[in-house]
Amino acid sequence: MLAYLLRWLSLGSLVGMLAGLGSAVLLLALDWATDTRLAHPWLLWLLPLAGLAVGLLYHYTGRSVEGGNNLLIDEIHDPKRVVPKRMAPLILLGTVVTHLFGGSAGREGTAVQMGGSFADYLTRLFKLDPGDRRILLMAGISAGFASVFGTPLAGAVFGLEVLAIGRLRYDAILPCFIAAIVGDLVPPLLGVHHTPYAIPFVPHLTPVAIGMVVLAGIVFGLAGKTFAALTHKLGRLLKHRIPFGPLRPVLGGCVVVAGAMALGTDRYLGLGVPVIVDAFHNPLPAYDFAGKAAFTIVTLASGFKGGEVTPLFYIGATLGNALGYVLPLPFPLLAGLGFVAVFAGAANTPIASTLMAMELFGPEVGTFAGIACVVSYLFSGHAGIYHAQRIGHAKRPSEPDGAGLSAAQAIEQASTDSTERPQR
Repeated sequence: MLAYLLRWLSLGSLVGMLAGLGSAVLLLALDWATDTRLAHPWLLWLLPLAGLAVGLLYHYTGRSVEGGNNLLIDEIHDPKRVVPKRMAPLILLGTVVTHLFGGSAGREGTAVQMGGSFADYLTRLFKLDPGDRRILLMAGISAGFASVFGTPLAGAVFGLEVLAIGRLRYDAILPCFIAAIVGDLVPPLLGVHHTPYAIPFVPHLTPVAIGMVVLAGIVFGLAGKTFAALTHKLGRLLKHRIPFGPLRPVLGGCVVVAGAMALGTDRYLGLGVPVIVDAFHNPLPAYDFAGKAAFTIVTLASGFKGGEVTPLFYIGATLGNALGYVLPLPFPLLAGLGFVAVFAGAANTPIASTLMAMELFGPEVGTFAGIACVVSYLFSGHAGIYHAQRIGHAKRPSEPDGAGLSAAQAIEQASTDSTERPQR
């Protein structure tokens, strides 16, 4: 056991340092891209051309890594080929270009893909066997997630939880924790700091409060399910209608530009961190969550690069803020619960999301967050932003264990269609 401990301490630390360094570069680059776009609003008009550039780059040099996070999850479940080293620089460049010209996307996907790419490089360097390769890839996912959000415990569990619905992989628990903790330590050493969030008042847990949180969790779960379903559906539609990949982000870019011009605001572009912070301090328009969802779905489904998680934080925080108009709970608390619970439902990661709430907002919010995240997870059904997830333990007895998430969604859609079809 001592030899096992030393071995994975070393490998996990290496993965964590590489992923933390990659996340630091990403966060600095995104700060520059956001500041540049805000200083030069005319850059938004070039978003369609930026989409064409990203599309051509991936079409001619990045087809092997276009699967992104799903490629990593597939490789952990069924190892087939080495993750190409080009994944890290391509996703970094694509994400920075997306944000520089005003696309609505996140950063988690980029950090996770860089972490996984670095991890697989180490598996080749140290000639690890397939079993150890799976574990190190999981550690890379944990390190990327932890370092980009500053949440080491949530990052560690995310790498264990995201692979299969309802099941954790304990064989990788030590490497994932070590990689996540080390990865989280690196960005602050390089002068990169994460946005602070605060819930000023957490009420006592009462039966009425529990009921309100359950209701909010249902809404958050349906929001996560809807976001994932619409993103996948639009992506499939665009692939069917526009076979030549580089033209899809051109169309998506035109739609985003037209939408921003029609609304006369840029609050739904980029990461949207200022609006997320504002959701904890001031009542916001009740439609903000829908605006961000629409812009993000178009951006990601059309082929721009980035991630879904920070937009999900935005959607959840503003949706929680809106629920403050109708539920008798403090709107900063509802914003914080939405922040993590919409993500829990969309990614099927209730435990990691609960830990994230405690790391970001303080331990006193843990019980509220746990209820909201678990209810959201249940009500999101077998949908999710990562279609490569497997069903380790189904949420409903009628669903088969072990199926892929995309197959489960197809079965669920077929069942819905047969139910809605009129009987002869």
